[in-house]
Amino acid sequence: MRREHSFSAKRILSLILITALVMTVLSGCEKRVKNDPNAFKIYYVNNSETGIVAVDYEIKSPLSDPEAVAAELIEQLGTMPERRQYEAPLTGDVHLIDYSVSDKLLTLNFDTHYADIGRTIEILDRAAIVRTFTQLKDIDYVSFQVEGAPLTDHYGNIIGNMSADTFIFNVGNEINTYEKVELKLYFANESGNRLIPVYRSVVYNSNISMERLAVEQIISGPNTDICFPTVSPNSRINSINVKDGVCYIDFDQSFLTQPYNVTAEVALYSIVNTVAELLDVNKVAFSVNGEADFTFMDLSVTGPFERNLDIIDS
Repeated sequence: MRREHSFSAKRILSLILITALVMTVLSGCEKRVKNDPNAFKIYYVNNSETGIVAVDYEIKSPLSDPEAVAAELIEQLGTMPERRQYEAPLTGDVHLIDYSVSDKLLTLNFDTHYADIGRTIEILDRAAIVRTFTQLKDIDYVSFQVEGAPLTDHYGNIIGNMSADTFIFNVGNEINTYEKVELKLYFANESGNRLIPVYRSVVYNSNISMERLAVEQIISGPNTDICFPTVSPNSRINSINVKDGVCYIDFDQSFLTQPYNVTAEVALYSIVNTVAELLDVNKVAFSVNGEADFTFMDLSVTGPFERNLDIIDS
């Protein structure tokens, strides 16, 4: 059975965030409530603890009372519903030690009991919390810490700052089709001439292909400081499909712009090696706006690429 609500955690979170986020919540709520009172959503974990659900929520407190608005929103995240139709993410025996809000980053620092949360529910709780708070105008990222140390996955890799895009879903689809997966991604080393593997847990909508999910994670860049991005964050995927073990990826023109200090091989193989980690992919073929032969930086690109293990730092 799900953990019972911790009044201590709820009270602490309410106190620390009411002051820091009061104008954030007010501005975010005003923007939504003015046009649609149900536009704001609060995210919860479903009863089977296999996904998260989005619940339309209408702010009941007067917008002229920002403390009441903030307290109401936090209360919803920390209170189990009477009929138990879903589970609130800010419940349990885990306690918040301290916090900071700076440059649109909300950091929550929990005690060591955070490590006692099961892997599945921990990821889903994080997804619900991050997606709820990043709706607010002045919060783009949420970071979790345990006793002041950055939260890590079970491989020991730092999870880092999380945005709404960390927990991907397709617009128009129900959010309760979420699943979780752990991807092995490849990003650049500091010199930009080698690749570093990074493990990342992602909660995503099951309607998105694993190939697209993996490539979008490369485009979004690393969320740790041990490695560096490889391709332009403005890159857009026109199409992606797999046939006979080859993953065909067609990018828009933005893919050809390289804002980072990396070699062409590192940029391309960050995608190839990442996608080749997936079960049905042996090779990756690139195209740009349908053109399969093109120049990327100083490299002539044609035909499919196989995985390159020699470029990876062990």
